[in-house]
Amino acid sequence: MTTLLVVDDVVAMAQQYAYDLKRIGGYEPLVAAGGREALDLLEREAVDCVILDLEMPGMDGFEVLRAMARRGVRLPVIVYTGTGNYDRCTEAIRLGATSFIDKAEPMERVVQEVEHALERQRLATQLAALRERLDADAPMVGASPAMQQLKDAVGRVAKIPSPVLIVGESGSGKELVARELHRLGANPSGPFVALNAAALPENLVEDELFGHERGAFTGANALRKGAFETASTGTLFLDEIGELPLAAQAKLLRVVEQRQVSRLGGHRTIAVDTRVVAATNRDLEAEVQAQRFRQDLYFRLNVHVVRVPPLRERRSDIPALVDHLLATTCARFGVHLKKVDPAALEGLMAYEWGRNNVRELRNAVERMVIASDAETIGLGDVPAEIRDGAGPRGASVATTFQALKAEAERQIIVAALERNDWHITRTAQSLGLADHASLLKIMRRHNIKGRVDPDT
Repeated sequence: MTTLLVVDDVVAMAQQYAYDLKRIGGYEPLVAAGGREALDLLEREAVDCVILDLEMPGMDGFEVLRAMARRGVRLPVIVYTGTGNYDRCTEAIRLGATSFIDKAEPMERVVQEVEHALERQRLATQLAALRERLDADAPMVGASPAMQQLKDAVGRVAKIPSPVLIVGESGSGKELVARELHRLGANPSGPFVALNAAALPENLVEDELFGHERGAFTGANALRKGAFETASTGTLFLDEIGELPLAAQAKLLRVVEQRQVSRLGGHRTIAVDTRVVAATNRDLEAEVQAQRFRQDLYFRLNVHVVRVPPLRERRSDIPALVDHLLATTCARFGVHLKKVDPAALEGLMAYEWGRNNVRELRNAVERMVIASDAETIGLGDVPAEIRDGAGPRGASVATTFQALKAEAERQIIVAALERNDWHITRTAQSLGLADHASLLKIMRRHNIKGRVDPDT
């Protein structure tokens, strides 16, 4: 439920406002009779929007806005006034207020202004998340059989509110899959919150997940929402879930089942509507056997399992990935967009990529961009350990013979197209095919789309 804080030294006015806001807008209202009381409430309560009187004795509305800015409290604030002095309202906007209204406005108009302020806040949050996503170095690029299978799996479970467990090697793109599940989910406009369990000190895990009340422990000077509350109506992505301490696993299980959290130091429960997407590069079944991971939590999380293929199982996607990574890397460095010589691409496709998958490829592309002064990156610009590590490819035990066969054929076609600048007729001749129509048929079967030369 949306919580509003009404701040006014005329208590009867504030209480009437709060009553009407709850009656008409369905909000949960809080009342503060002055600026200092308002700041104290903002530290103790999870407030979504503030309605602030400018004309108050002691600490007025302007000083409240300045104090909120100093403390880093970023909430929509609607200032209201009964003096009709809109120059002062304009000054409040400069100090960070969202908008202003007159105290004489009908309550329906006030509720409308509150909804606009909340919507602007939601849009700002979505924009920040979109920018973060656009900054990602490797989205779900590729049309190989393994990648198509992954996209199909994501599409099937995206709108289902149950937890999802994403499994895959380090650097294979598990967070990108989680973001795609959120984007295709039932509420893509909701928040996406990512938390890496492996990066959290053990004594801070519960605070990060569930938050704390003011005074819960030394240094807890203000209320803090945890990841579950922050992600409510959206998705909480718990990366490296296998690293979560056993004590936190028990509390996580309770929250997933009951959809309620209790902040540290608090005695009340808070309803959350948060979809949990977890990821791991560990064998959680083995972790359960070793009693390092709770069996009941494992069964609760693996309702739907999505496997992210390692890069070596989809080498035919490497040219498309390299194109994308080159574009983002060159743009980030402010250099002219480079191309990659087919021989260099074949070298990249021959490498095992067993250490860090797409993340390792991204680092290699960055090094190649820096190493090459020419417009075209050649085989000599490929990092030595990748050139030296290229060789016979081992089959993955998790991949079927048919999938290996399809991927091998796709790799051959993509590599030949790259060598011939995607000229269909020349590529068909180099492969010994009857005509370009035969090649186009094979390309359609393998969903190969690229820089096809119009003069086929």
